[in-house]
Amino acid sequence: MHPMLRRLDDLAAHIATRPDTIALLGLGSAGVAYDRLDAHSDLDFFLVVADGAVPRYAESVDWLAVPCPVAYSFANERNGRKALYADGTFVEYAVFTVDDLARLPFAGARVVWQRPDAPAGLAECGPPARPATPYDTVEFHLNEALTNLYVGLHRELRGERLSASRFIQSYAVDRVLALLRLTNPDVAHRRDPFDPSRRVEQAYPPEVLPLAEMVPGYLGNRAAARATFGWLEERFPVDPVIAAAIRALF
Repeated sequence: MHPMLRRLDDLAAHIATRPDTIALLGLGSAGVAYDRLDAHSDLDFFLVVADGAVPRYAESVDWLAVPCPVAYSFANERNGRKALYADGTFVEYAVFTVDDLARLPFAGARVVWQRPDAPAGLAECGPPARPATPYDTVEFHLNEALTNLYVGLHRELRGERLSASRFIQSYAVDRVLALLRLTNPDVAHRRDPFDPSRRVEQAYPPEVLPLAEMVPGYLGNRAAARATFGWLEERFPVDPVIAAAIRALF
């Protein structure tokens, strides 16, 4: 068994002794796709507790420290924390009631432990809905990418290099990933409904998605814009007006 899964099982065994706990759900690489666990994985989970018990578990780490001492932790949201165990295991978790959980969008959860009388289907909540049409189309993502490049190049010329890098090397590349999703629906990789950048290197070789050229870094905004613009122009019908406006900024 992977040490991460053993840690989660040990934690579940302790949680099961507490009367105000209901379930422990593994998420991410500790969820149903636990075969993805490797030396660089962290441990994501939800703790489901009785009504009124959320603050107790969200504010204290005494229950978390039973398998191994907690060396570092901080509250990263109202009901959640990030923590580092003394042995180097990094965890990110949130604490919810059953009613809270029913309102959350999440996917790929696995029941590590639950009480026999826990409600059915605790791990079965769908991923967030995709953007409503007409805003999840090739036309939308193509033109969004083009205008991201246009705005980013202007910010580069103004000297706002950090902002430019976000428009050119982040926002526009996100739209490239959306275009690949729409035009290559049969690519076999585990898409993350919350973060499209996850595992794209496994899905698309460099000749399909030249990320090294699209994301060269802080000093490479113009080169990145040229690479992404060229990629778009090779694959999609680019409006000549915006194309000319972008070229004028290279």
